[in-house]
Amino acid sequence: MHTTHNLLLKFYDSFSKANAQSMAECYHPEATFKDPAFGTLNQQEVTAMWQMLVERSKGNLTIEFSNVSCTDYSGSVDWVATYDFSKTNRKVVNFIQAQFEFKNGLIIKHTDSFNLWKWSGMALGWKGYLLGWTPFMQNKIRSQAKISLKNYMKRADLS
Repeated sequence: MHTTHNLLLKFYDSFSKANAQSMAECYHPEATFKDPAFGTLNQQEVTAMWQMLVERSKGNLTIEFSNVSCTDYSGSVDWVATYDFSKTNRKVVNFIQAQFEFKNGLIIKHTDSFNLWKWSGMALGWKGYLLGWTPFMQNKIRSQAKISLKNYMKRADLS
């Protein structure tokens, strides 16, 4: 078994236990992250994002993962996040496909893919369902996510 496989097990096990610090230890100092909601983040931003999401879940977060596949240089994981979206208190069940690249035994590139339209319908209700497919709404979601993260980092003195 690859050490990268153990790294991904540690990452998702830590996530399922709401341990953002342990998740952060899995990232290379030069790591990047990308997903449909936050866009592209650097290592400092992605570790703050996980911390923010764990804190905002207030213990109401379930993480399930499967199909962990790795080589020394790349990997993938399918995972499901179930939580109440903090701004609307609506239940979200988000199915995500993660792709990884590794450097020196750590995550150097992490890309999460999911259907932002489906997510917006669950998280935002009828407005998300009706408009979540539009570039306008998707850009608004990304903009709000980035602003939220930036404000969190300032409050937590992480910037």
